[in-house]
Amino acid sequence: MLTYLELTVIPLLLPLSYGIFAGVQLYLSRRSFIKAHGCKEPRCRVPLKDPFLAVDFVWKTLRNAKKDRYLEGTQERFNQYGTTFAAKHMHYPTIHTIEPSNIKQVLATGFQDFKLSSFRVDAMVPLFGRGIFTTDGRRWSHSRALLRPSFARHNMENHLPFMESHFEQMMKAIPTDGSTVDLQRLFFAFTMDTATEFLFGHSVHTLHQMQLSNNIIPSASDTSDAEFVDSYTHSCINIVHDIRLGALSKLHYNPEAKKAQQRTFAYIDRFVDEALALRKSTKSSESEENSQYIFLNELAKETEDREELRDQILNVLLAGRDTTASLLSNMFWEFARHPEIYVKLREEVAAFGGREPTYEELKNMKYLKYCLNESLRLRPVVPANTREAIRDTILPLGGGEDGQSPMFVKKGTHVYYSVYAMHRREEFFGEKTEEYRPERWEGLKLGWEFLPFNGGPRICLGQQFALTEASYLTVRMVQEFPHIEAQDPRPWTELYTMVVYSKYGTLVSLRPTSS
Repeated sequence: MLTYLELTVIPLLLPLSYGIFAGVQLYLSRRSFIKAHGCKEPRCRVPLKDPFLAVDFVWKTLRNAKKDRYLEGTQERFNQYGTTFAAKHMHYPTIHTIEPSNIKQVLATGFQDFKLSSFRVDAMVPLFGRGIFTTDGRRWSHSRALLRPSFARHNMENHLPFMESHFEQMMKAIPTDGSTVDLQRLFFAFTMDTATEFLFGHSVHTLHQMQLSNNIIPSASDTSDAEFVDSYTHSCINIVHDIRLGALSKLHYNPEAKKAQQRTFAYIDRFVDEALALRKSTKSSESEENSQYIFLNELAKETEDREELRDQILNVLLAGRDTTASLLSNMFWEFARHPEIYVKLREEVAAFGGREPTYEELKNMKYLKYCLNESLRLRPVVPANTREAIRDTILPLGGGEDGQSPMFVKKGTHVYYSVYAMHRREEFFGEKTEEYRPERWEGLKLGWEFLPFNGGPRICLGQQFALTEASYLTVRMVQEFPHIEAQDPRPWTELYTMVVYSKYGTLVSLRPTSS
């Protein structure tokens, strides 16, 4: 018969013994895995003052962000520690890389070994719900299948006339006497108007709400639309802050951001209700053939889930509106400081004789493509991202004394890749990568070295939408304004929400062709 001591100790020893056995098995399994793949220790590990939670590493990141130099600080780390290095973020192991082959492994070759970073998902879900940017696996595949038809070529072509009507409205907000205007603010208004018309069949008419004084300021009319724009922007800024905090974001509560999310949801839910009502209407099938393509109405044919519809709308808004506006703002910021580039682009645009370009003509504009690529290289709209290993796996480079051997990536490791820093590697893009030089793209052929819209199965569905809209608006602006001049002596300073653009706007003066 077992003694009291044995009855007490054995239940404690059994799980302990099992834990030790499982630990040994895992160790042996990993050692075999590492040997089989030729993995070596990381060439560099970031030295930490706090080896347990890496508070010093996290604190420096937050400090750089507060000083509007998060991206610059990231670049400095890669200059200091190399193209791939190991670090920590709180108690999570991390690997930082700007090696194209490593990024390809994470996003494509080893796609099944990784998921979206839990830091990023946790921060984005409160606003963007379970949409294409916050889900993995079957739910992500379902979202992508729902959204893909909306970005078909014929929808892009049919969208051009709507762009023109909003461009005409934007023209009314640009002074014709050469006084200063913030194009960035106008571009974000323009893309909000075109995106919401595409999504809802109803534009929020942000441009209508602007009037001229010394600056462009919003009017008090149509406050529900204006509140939506402000609330959405405020929510996005809060998300990025939480992503940087990582695990510490659980301790961060912003009541204003919560209210902004609720206002955003309330606005979009009105359109969701209308789309669902249209689905149930007998008239919808009768008028469908001749009706305007409306994203939400088409989506409502596939699902009646109100929350899913709202989530998908917000995800597409991020993919379309934010990406295009950021690209345009950064590109025109450079045009204002490089008049010779603007003149050269104007020569290419002159072939249209002042008329509106077609979809096919936009795709065939060589120098415009160089300008777009150079803008996306120098100021990538989504400059960094993270994935999390869901099983033990490898990265092709970063191990050994020369960094040319594979690295072991333990399950739960976060792999951070910086597109911003990778786009500044001179071995890929030539000399002076901090300069805006569209001509560098003459004969330049790149693969994973240039990653403006992500890659692999999760490559951005809205890529062509963003490029088409940015191309169209650029052509129309160049046609109307032969001269552009910078009106702000300050250097480009990052403003990082869900995308990156200039903190101080794009302050320029423009003179129309007729003046």
